[in-house]
Amino acid sequence: MTQYRISEAADLVGVSDDTVRRWVVEGLLSASKDASGRQVVPGDELAARAQAIATANDDRSPVRRSARNRFVGLVTRIEIDGLMAQVELQCGPHRVVSLMSAEAARELRLEVGSRGVAVVKATMVIIETDKESPA
Repeated sequence: MTQYRISEAADLVGVSDDTVRRWVVEGLLSASKDASGRQVVPGDELAARAQAIATANDDRSPVRRSARNRFVGLVTRIEIDGLMAQVELQCGPHRVVSLMSAEAARELRLEVGSRGVAVVKATMVIIETDKESPA
């Protein structure tokens, strides 16, 4: 069974060490000691917790979408040159780069430090509707 030290678990899920320790205290994750006497959590439980967090965050969104690959982060860089723009987001430990029209970047009012969500779908077609719309 794969196990992770508290700091590794925190890095993988994108939370603080203290948050992982709190999850252990609250019974959301079990913990044991490894051969070195350090506290570790099971990988399968950590994976389930990560999925629960992602699902909870999706439930707060006012729209439904066909894309499943969403990365919330901070805009760290914007380069607009002529008709095109390159926008970089830091999404936890992941850097996501998007190329878009300069017009789109301006319409989004992007600035370094603003919150952004990178939505990735292989087909490049994303459909969203309001949750309250009729089925």
